[in-house]
Amino acid sequence: MTHNADLATRRAAAVPRGVGHATTLYAARAENAELWDADGNRFIDFAGGIAVLNTGHRHPKVQAAALKQMDAFTHTAFQVVPYESYIALCERLNALAPIDGPAKSVLFTTGAEAVENAVKIARCATRRDGVIAFTGGFHGRTALTSALTGKVVPYKKDLGPQQPGVYHLPFPVEASGIDTADTLKMLDYLFKADIAPDAVAAIIIEPVQGEGGFLITPPELMRALRKICDDHGILLIADEVQTGFGRTGKLFAMENYDVKPDLMTMAKSLAGGYPLSGVVGRTDVMDAPVTGGLGGTYGGNPVACAAALAVLDVIEEEALLDAANRQGTRLKARIESISQRNDSVPISALRGLGAMIAFDIVTEPGGHTPDAAATKAVCLKAQEHGLILLSCGVYGNTIRLLAPLTASDEILDEGLDKLEAALRR
Repeated sequence: MTHNADLATRRAAAVPRGVGHATTLYAARAENAELWDADGNRFIDFAGGIAVLNTGHRHPKVQAAALKQMDAFTHTAFQVVPYESYIALCERLNALAPIDGPAKSVLFTTGAEAVENAVKIARCATRRDGVIAFTGGFHGRTALTSALTGKVVPYKKDLGPQQPGVYHLPFPVEASGIDTADTLKMLDYLFKADIAPDAVAAIIIEPVQGEGGFLITPPELMRALRKICDDHGILLIADEVQTGFGRTGKLFAMENYDVKPDLMTMAKSLAGGYPLSGVVGRTDVMDAPVTGGLGGTYGGNPVACAAALAVLDVIEEEALLDAANRQGTRLKARIESISQRNDSVPISALRGLGAMIAFDIVTEPGGHTPDAAATKAVCLKAQEHGLILLSCGVYGNTIRLLAPLTASDEILDEGLDKLEAALRR
Protein backbone atom coordinates (compact mmCIF):
# COMPACT_ATOMS: atom_id res chain seq x y z
CA MET A 1 0.00 0.00 0.00
CA THR A 2 1.31 3.46 -0.96
CA HIS A 3 1.12 5.99 1.89
CA ASN A 4 0.98 9.79 2.08
CA ALA A 5 4.66 10.00 3.07
CA ASP A 6 5.74 7.85 0.13
CA LEU A 7 3.75 9.98 -2.31
CA ALA A 8 5.12 13.20 -0.80
CA THR A 9 8.66 11.98 -1.42
CA ARG A 10 7.88 11.01 -5.00
CA ARG A 11 6.04 14.28 -5.59
CA ALA A 12 9.02 16.33 -4.37
CA ALA A 13 11.30 14.54 -6.83
CA ALA A 14 8.94 14.59 -9.83
CA VAL A 15 6.81 17.77 -9.61
CA PRO A 16 8.10 21.38 -9.48
CA ARG A 17 7.62 23.41 -6.31
CA GLY A 18 5.52 25.94 -8.23
CA VAL A 19 2.51 23.64 -7.86
CA GLY A 20 1.33 24.21 -4.30
CA HIS A 21 -0.93 22.15 -2.04
CA ALA A 22 -3.55 23.20 0.46
CA THR A 23 -3.16 19.94 2.39
CA THR A 24 -0.51 17.32 3.09
CA LEU A 25 -2.75 14.35 2.28
CA TYR A 26 -3.06 12.36 -0.95
CA ALA A 27 -6.47 11.24 -2.19
CA ALA A 28 -7.29 7.54 -2.50
CA ARG A 29 -11.08 7.62 -2.96
CA ALA A 30 -14.06 9.91 -2.40
CA GLU A 31 -17.85 9.82 -2.22
CA ASN A 32 -20.17 12.86 -2.19
CA ALA A 33 -18.73 15.07 0.61
CA GLU A 34 -16.27 12.55 2.04
CA LEU A 35 -12.71 11.70 1.04
CA TRP A 36 -10.23 9.05 2.18
CA ASP A 37 -6.47 9.57 1.89
CA ALA A 38 -3.67 7.15 1.04
CA ASP A 39 -3.29 6.28 4.74
CA GLY A 40 -6.97 5.37 5.02
CA ASN A 41 -7.98 8.49 6.98
CA ARG A 42 -11.47 9.89 6.39
CA PHE A 43 -12.13 13.60 5.78
CA ILE A 44 -15.16 15.83 5.37
CA ASP A 45 -14.60 17.84 2.19
CA PHE A 46 -15.38 21.56 2.56
CA ALA A 47 -13.21 22.43 -0.46
CA GLY A 48 -14.91 20.53 -3.28
CA GLY A 49 -11.82 20.61 -5.47
CA ILE A 50 -12.05 24.45 -5.36
CA ALA A 51 -15.78 24.75 -6.13
CA VAL A 52 -15.78 21.96 -8.74
CA LEU A 53 -17.97 19.48 -6.89
CA ASN A 54 -21.30 21.20 -6.34
CA THR A 55 -22.88 17.82 -7.18
CA GLY A 56 -20.39 16.00 -4.94
CA HIS A 57 -17.69 13.44 -5.59
CA ARG A 58 -18.78 10.76 -8.06
CA HIS A 59 -22.48 11.60 -8.29
CA PRO A 60 -24.12 8.39 -9.60
CA LYS A 61 -26.01 10.11 -12.41
CA VAL A 62 -22.95 12.05 -13.56
CA GLN A 63 -20.80 8.92 -13.43
CA ALA A 64 -23.36 6.92 -15.39
CA ALA A 65 -23.54 9.55 -18.12
CA ALA A 66 -19.75 9.70 -18.43
CA LEU A 67 -19.43 5.90 -18.55
CA LYS A 68 -22.14 5.64 -21.21
CA GLN A 69 -20.27 8.16 -23.36
CA MET A 70 -16.97 6.31 -22.81
CA ASP A 71 -18.59 3.19 -24.23
CA ALA A 72 -19.42 5.12 -27.42
CA PHE A 73 -16.27 7.25 -28.01
CA THR A 74 -14.00 9.46 -25.91
CA HIS A 75 -12.60 11.92 -28.45
CA THR A 76 -12.93 13.05 -32.05
CA ALA A 77 -12.12 16.80 -31.67
CA PHE A 78 -15.27 18.82 -32.26
CA GLN A 79 -13.50 20.70 -35.06
CA VAL A 80 -12.89 17.40 -36.90
CA VAL A 81 -15.97 15.27 -36.27
CA PRO A 82 -18.61 17.12 -34.21
CA TYR A 83 -21.09 15.35 -31.94
CA GLU A 84 -24.51 15.88 -30.39
CA SER A 85 -23.56 16.22 -26.71
CA TYR A 86 -21.56 19.40 -27.43
CA ILE A 87 -24.50 20.92 -29.31
CA ALA A 88 -27.05 19.78 -26.70
CA LEU A 89 -25.02 21.30 -23.87
CA CYS A 90 -24.64 24.60 -25.72
CA GLU A 91 -28.39 24.66 -26.35
CA ARG A 92 -29.11 24.24 -22.66
CA LEU A 93 -26.53 26.81 -21.57
CA ASN A 94 -27.88 29.32 -24.10
CA ALA A 95 -31.38 28.89 -22.67
CA LEU A 96 -30.26 29.06 -19.03
CA ALA A 97 -27.67 31.87 -19.03
CA PRO A 98 -28.83 35.37 -18.07
CA ILE A 99 -27.94 36.93 -21.44
CA ASP A 100 -30.19 39.43 -23.24
CA GLY A 101 -31.54 38.11 -26.53
CA PRO A 102 -30.32 35.10 -28.52
CA ALA A 103 -27.17 33.46 -27.15
CA LYS A 104 -24.48 31.05 -28.35
CA SER A 105 -21.87 29.03 -26.45
CA VAL A 106 -18.42 27.63 -27.17
CA LEU A 107 -16.72 24.99 -25.02
CA PHE A 108 -13.15 24.64 -23.78
CA THR A 109 -11.29 22.76 -21.05
CA THR A 110 -10.19 25.12 -18.24
CA GLY A 111 -11.50 28.29 -16.66
CA ALA A 112 -8.46 30.25 -17.81
CA GLU A 113 -9.04 29.05 -21.36
CA ALA A 114 -12.63 30.28 -21.15
CA VAL A 115 -11.50 33.71 -19.93
CA GLU A 116 -8.80 33.94 -22.63
CA ASN A 117 -11.39 33.22 -25.30
CA ALA A 118 -13.96 35.60 -23.83
CA VAL A 119 -11.37 38.38 -24.14
CA LYS A 120 -10.49 37.24 -27.69
CA ILE A 121 -14.17 37.33 -28.64
CA ALA A 122 -14.65 40.77 -27.04
CA ARG A 123 -11.61 42.19 -28.81
CA CYS A 124 -12.75 40.76 -32.13
CA ALA A 125 -16.33 42.03 -31.73
CA THR A 126 -15.31 45.56 -30.70
CA ARG A 127 -12.05 45.89 -32.69
CA ARG A 128 -10.52 47.26 -29.47
CA ASP A 129 -7.69 46.01 -27.25
CA GLY A 130 -8.11 47.31 -23.69
CA VAL A 131 -9.50 45.16 -20.86
CA ILE A 132 -10.36 46.42 -17.37
CA ALA A 133 -10.31 44.07 -14.37
CA PHE A 134 -10.31 44.49 -10.58
CA THR A 135 -7.90 44.19 -7.70
CA GLY A 136 -8.42 40.89 -5.89
CA GLY A 137 -9.97 39.29 -8.95
CA PHE A 138 -8.76 35.89 -10.10
CA HIS A 139 -9.12 34.86 -13.74
CA GLY A 140 -6.46 32.18 -14.26
CA ARG A 141 -2.74 31.44 -14.52
CA THR A 142 -2.00 31.81 -18.24
CA ALA A 143 -0.09 34.82 -19.53
CA LEU A 144 -3.24 36.84 -20.25
CA THR A 145 -5.37 35.63 -17.35
CA SER A 146 -2.59 36.17 -14.79
CA ALA A 147 -2.36 39.73 -16.10
CA LEU A 148 -6.11 40.09 -15.53
CA THR A 149 -5.77 38.62 -12.03
CA GLY A 150 -5.51 41.37 -9.44
CA LYS A 151 -2.98 39.79 -7.10
CA VAL A 152 0.81 39.61 -7.50
CA VAL A 153 1.86 36.79 -5.14
CA PRO A 154 1.86 34.00 -6.18
CA TYR A 155 0.23 34.47 -9.58
CA LYS A 156 2.67 37.00 -11.09
CA LYS A 157 5.74 36.74 -8.85
CA ASP A 158 8.95 36.41 -10.92
CA LEU A 159 7.00 35.26 -13.99
CA GLY A 160 8.07 38.04 -16.34
CA PRO A 161 6.34 41.07 -17.87
CA GLN A 162 2.57 41.15 -17.95
CA GLN A 163 0.46 41.22 -21.09
CA PRO A 164 -0.23 44.78 -22.29
CA GLY A 165 -3.64 46.36 -22.52
CA VAL A 166 -4.84 45.28 -19.05
CA TYR A 167 -5.89 47.82 -16.40
CA HIS A 168 -7.09 47.35 -12.81
CA LEU A 169 -9.60 49.19 -10.67
CA PRO A 170 -9.85 48.91 -6.86
CA PHE A 171 -12.63 46.52 -5.86
CA PRO A 172 -14.99 47.85 -3.19
CA VAL A 173 -13.92 46.43 0.19
CA GLU A 174 -15.46 47.90 3.32
CA ALA A 175 -12.58 46.79 5.55
CA SER A 176 -10.14 48.65 3.28
CA GLY A 177 -12.23 51.80 3.19
CA ILE A 178 -13.08 51.49 -0.51
CA ASP A 179 -16.66 51.85 -1.68
CA THR A 180 -18.40 51.83 -5.07
CA ALA A 181 -18.03 55.59 -5.45
CA ASP A 182 -14.26 55.25 -5.04
CA THR A 183 -14.14 52.51 -7.67
CA LEU A 184 -16.13 54.56 -10.16
CA LYS A 185 -14.01 57.64 -9.48
CA MET A 186 -10.90 55.60 -10.30
CA LEU A 187 -12.56 54.38 -13.51
CA ASP A 188 -13.12 58.00 -14.50
CA TYR A 189 -9.44 58.74 -13.75
CA LEU A 190 -8.42 55.68 -15.77
CA PHE A 191 -10.39 56.92 -18.78
CA LYS A 192 -8.64 60.30 -18.50
CA ALA A 193 -5.10 59.13 -17.70
CA ASP A 194 -4.45 55.74 -19.29
CA ILE A 195 -7.00 54.60 -21.85
CA ALA A 196 -9.96 56.21 -23.57
CA PRO A 197 -13.27 54.37 -23.17
CA ASP A 198 -13.52 53.89 -26.94
CA ALA A 199 -10.31 51.83 -26.79
CA VAL A 200 -11.69 49.41 -24.14
CA ALA A 201 -13.02 46.10 -25.42
CA ALA A 202 -14.33 44.71 -22.13
CA ILE A 203 -14.69 45.03 -18.40
CA ILE A 204 -14.39 41.66 -16.64
CA ILE A 205 -15.69 41.09 -13.12
CA GLU A 206 -16.56 38.20 -10.81
CA PRO A 207 -20.05 38.60 -9.28
CA VAL A 208 -18.42 37.19 -6.15
CA GLN A 209 -14.64 37.28 -6.03
CA GLY A 210 -13.30 33.77 -5.49
CA GLU A 211 -9.61 33.77 -4.65
CA GLY A 212 -9.99 37.42 -3.66
CA GLY A 213 -11.97 36.47 -0.56
CA PHE A 214 -15.61 35.74 -1.51
CA LEU A 215 -16.30 39.46 -1.76
CA ILE A 216 -19.69 40.21 -3.28
CA THR A 217 -19.85 42.80 -6.06
CA PRO A 218 -22.20 45.56 -4.84
CA PRO A 219 -25.38 45.76 -6.97
CA GLU A 220 -24.83 49.49 -7.49
CA LEU A 221 -21.40 48.79 -8.99
CA MET A 222 -22.78 46.15 -11.35
CA ARG A 223 -25.50 48.56 -12.50
CA ALA A 224 -22.98 51.36 -13.01
CA LEU A 225 -20.67 49.09 -15.02
CA ARG A 226 -23.58 48.00 -17.22
CA LYS A 227 -24.46 51.63 -17.98
CA ILE A 228 -20.83 52.61 -18.64
CA CYS A 229 -20.45 49.66 -20.99
CA ASP A 230 -23.65 50.58 -22.83
CA ASP A 231 -22.62 54.25 -23.09
CA HIS A 232 -19.19 53.46 -24.56
CA GLY A 233 -19.72 50.27 -26.55
CA ILE A 234 -17.75 48.18 -24.03
CA LEU A 235 -18.66 44.54 -23.39
CA LEU A 236 -19.33 43.35 -19.84
CA ILE A 237 -17.85 39.93 -19.06
CA ALA A 238 -19.06 38.09 -15.95
CA ASP A 239 -16.51 35.53 -14.77
CA GLU A 240 -18.70 32.79 -13.28
CA VAL A 241 -16.01 30.11 -13.15
CA GLN A 242 -16.26 29.73 -9.36
CA THR A 243 -19.76 31.11 -8.77
CA GLY A 244 -21.69 29.14 -11.37
CA PHE A 245 -23.99 26.11 -11.23
CA GLY A 246 -25.83 26.68 -7.99
CA ARG A 247 -23.11 27.79 -5.61
CA THR A 248 -24.75 31.15 -4.81
CA GLY A 249 -28.31 29.80 -4.65
CA LYS A 250 -28.94 30.71 -8.29
CA LEU A 251 -27.76 28.73 -11.29
CA PHE A 252 -25.52 31.71 -12.10
CA ALA A 253 -24.52 34.42 -9.64
CA MET A 254 -25.48 37.14 -12.15
CA GLU A 255 -29.09 36.17 -11.51
CA ASN A 256 -28.69 37.92 -8.15
CA TYR A 257 -28.42 41.22 -10.07
CA ASP A 258 -30.90 43.22 -12.15
CA VAL A 259 -28.50 43.66 -15.08
CA LYS A 260 -27.07 41.13 -17.52
CA PRO A 261 -23.60 40.64 -18.98
CA ASP A 262 -22.72 40.39 -22.66
CA LEU A 263 -20.43 37.39 -22.11
CA MET A 264 -20.08 34.85 -19.31
CA THR A 265 -17.29 32.41 -18.54
CA MET A 266 -17.92 29.12 -16.76
CA ALA A 267 -16.02 26.01 -15.69
CA LYS A 268 -15.44 24.19 -12.36
CA SER A 269 -18.81 22.68 -11.35
CA LEU A 270 -20.09 22.65 -14.94
CA ALA A 271 -19.14 19.00 -15.42
CA GLY A 272 -19.00 17.59 -11.89
CA GLY A 273 -15.24 16.97 -11.82
CA TYR A 274 -14.58 16.42 -15.51
CA PRO A 275 -12.49 19.14 -17.21
CA LEU A 276 -14.84 21.43 -19.14
CA SER A 277 -15.32 25.16 -19.51
CA GLY A 278 -17.23 27.50 -21.75
CA VAL A 279 -18.15 30.99 -22.86
CA VAL A 280 -21.76 31.95 -23.45
CA GLY A 281 -22.76 35.32 -24.85
CA ARG A 282 -24.88 37.40 -27.15
CA THR A 283 -25.10 35.81 -30.59
CA ASP A 284 -23.89 38.93 -32.42
CA VAL A 285 -20.81 39.07 -30.19
CA MET A 286 -20.08 35.33 -30.22
CA ASP A 287 -20.23 35.21 -34.02
CA ALA A 288 -17.55 37.89 -34.43
CA PRO A 289 -14.49 35.58 -34.77
CA VAL A 290 -13.98 34.01 -38.20
CA THR A 291 -14.37 30.27 -38.74
CA GLY A 292 -11.37 28.60 -37.10
CA GLY A 293 -10.78 31.53 -34.77
CA LEU A 294 -12.14 29.57 -31.80
CA GLY A 295 -11.61 25.99 -30.67
CA GLY A 296 -9.10 23.65 -29.08
CA THR A 297 -8.14 20.01 -29.39
CA TYR A 298 -9.89 18.91 -26.20
CA GLY A 299 -12.46 21.72 -25.99
CA GLY A 300 -15.90 20.29 -25.27
CA ASN A 301 -14.65 16.75 -24.73
CA PRO A 302 -17.59 14.37 -25.29
CA VAL A 303 -17.23 12.62 -21.93
CA ALA A 304 -17.18 15.96 -20.12
CA CYS A 305 -20.18 17.18 -22.15
CA ALA A 306 -22.17 14.09 -21.19
CA ALA A 307 -21.25 14.67 -17.54
CA ALA A 308 -22.28 18.33 -17.77
CA LEU A 309 -25.69 17.49 -19.19
CA ALA A 310 -26.17 15.14 -16.23
CA VAL A 311 -25.02 17.86 -13.82
CA LEU A 312 -27.73 20.19 -15.12
CA ASP A 313 -30.28 17.40 -14.64
CA VAL A 314 -29.11 16.77 -11.07
CA ILE A 315 -29.26 20.48 -10.16
CA GLU A 316 -32.89 20.55 -11.30
CA GLU A 317 -34.05 17.13 -10.11
CA GLU A 318 -32.47 17.40 -6.66
CA ALA A 319 -33.40 21.08 -6.20
CA LEU A 320 -29.80 22.03 -5.50
CA LEU A 321 -30.48 25.76 -5.73
CA ASP A 322 -32.78 25.45 -2.72
CA ALA A 323 -30.22 23.17 -1.08
CA ALA A 324 -27.53 25.84 -1.55
CA ASN A 325 -29.63 28.43 0.24
CA ARG A 326 -30.46 26.04 3.08
CA GLN A 327 -26.81 25.06 3.40
CA GLY A 328 -25.73 28.70 3.49
CA THR A 329 -28.22 29.49 6.24
CA ARG A 330 -27.00 26.50 8.27
CA LEU A 331 -23.33 27.40 7.85
CA LYS A 332 -23.82 31.07 8.70
CA ALA A 333 -25.82 30.31 11.83
CA ARG A 334 -23.19 27.92 13.15
CA ILE A 335 -20.24 30.19 12.33
CA GLU A 336 -22.01 33.13 13.96
CA SER A 337 -22.38 30.99 17.08
CA ILE A 338 -18.70 29.99 16.98
CA SER A 339 -17.66 33.64 16.62
CA GLN A 340 -19.27 34.38 20.00
CA ARG A 341 -17.06 31.89 21.84
CA ASN A 342 -14.28 33.28 24.01
CA ASP A 343 -11.97 30.42 23.07
CA SER A 344 -12.26 30.95 19.29
CA VAL A 345 -9.77 32.86 17.18
CA PRO A 346 -11.28 36.27 16.32
CA ILE A 347 -13.67 36.07 13.36
CA SER A 348 -15.09 38.95 11.34
CA ALA A 349 -17.07 39.73 8.19
CA LEU A 350 -19.15 36.57 7.87
CA ARG A 351 -20.58 36.79 4.37
CA GLY A 352 -21.83 34.93 1.33
CA LEU A 353 -24.54 34.25 -1.22
CA GLY A 354 -26.21 30.84 -1.09
CA ALA A 355 -23.59 28.29 -0.08
CA MET A 356 -20.62 30.45 -1.10
CA ILE A 357 -19.72 31.33 2.49
CA ALA A 358 -16.59 32.92 3.94
CA PHE A 359 -15.30 34.75 6.99
CA ASP A 360 -12.07 36.49 7.96
CA ILE A 361 -9.66 35.67 10.77
CA VAL A 362 -8.32 38.81 12.41
CA THR A 363 -5.90 39.68 15.19
CA GLU A 364 -8.47 40.89 17.74
CA PRO A 365 -12.24 40.74 18.28
CA GLY A 366 -14.07 43.54 16.49
CA GLY A 367 -11.01 44.45 14.44
CA HIS A 368 -10.10 44.20 10.76
CA THR A 369 -6.34 43.50 10.91
CA PRO A 370 -5.75 40.30 8.91
CA ASP A 371 -4.11 37.33 10.62
CA ALA A 372 -2.74 35.16 7.82
CA ALA A 373 -0.62 33.06 10.17
CA ALA A 374 -3.62 32.12 12.31
CA THR A 375 -5.61 31.34 9.17
CA LYS A 376 -2.96 28.94 7.93
CA ALA A 377 -2.82 27.32 11.35
CA VAL A 378 -6.61 26.85 11.36
CA CYS A 379 -6.49 25.09 7.97
CA LEU A 380 -3.74 22.76 9.18
CA LYS A 381 -5.59 22.07 12.42
CA ALA A 382 -8.77 21.36 10.46
CA GLN A 383 -6.91 18.68 8.50
CA GLU A 384 -5.78 17.12 11.78
CA HIS A 385 -9.43 16.96 12.82
CA GLY A 386 -10.48 15.39 9.51
CA LEU A 387 -11.72 18.44 7.58
CA ILE A 388 -10.46 19.72 4.24
CA LEU A 389 -10.57 23.51 4.38
CA LEU A 390 -9.35 26.30 2.09
CA SER A 391 -8.19 29.83 2.74
CA CYS A 392 -8.15 32.71 0.25
CA GLY A 393 -8.19 36.51 0.14
CA VAL A 394 -5.73 39.21 -0.80
CA TYR A 395 -4.29 39.06 2.73
CA GLY A 396 -4.57 35.29 3.10
CA ASN A 397 -6.89 35.53 6.11
CA THR A 398 -10.20 34.35 4.66
CA ILE A 399 -11.67 30.91 5.29
CA ARG A 400 -14.02 29.82 2.48
CA LEU A 401 -16.53 27.00 2.63
CA LEU A 402 -17.31 25.02 -0.52
CA ALA A 403 -19.04 21.84 0.60
CA PRO A 404 -20.94 19.92 -2.09
CA LEU A 405 -24.54 21.08 -2.37
CA THR A 406 -25.47 17.39 -2.12
CA ALA A 407 -23.95 17.04 1.37
CA SER A 408 -26.38 15.83 4.03
CA ASP A 409 -27.16 17.91 7.10
CA GLU A 410 -25.41 15.25 9.20
CA ILE A 411 -22.20 15.55 7.19
CA LEU A 412 -22.38 19.36 7.27
CA ASP A 413 -22.82 19.34 11.04
CA GLU A 414 -19.91 16.92 11.43
CA GLY A 415 -17.77 19.20 9.30
CA LEU A 416 -18.86 22.23 11.33
CA ASP A 417 -17.92 20.42 14.55
CA LYS A 418 -14.45 19.90 13.11
CA LEU A 419 -14.30 23.53 11.98
CA GLU A 420 -15.23 24.70 15.49
CA ALA A 421 -12.46 22.55 16.95
CA ALA A 422 -9.96 24.00 14.46
CA LEU A 423 -10.97 27.56 15.36
CA ARG A 424 -10.32 27.11 19.08
CA ARG A 425 -7.25 28.95 20.30
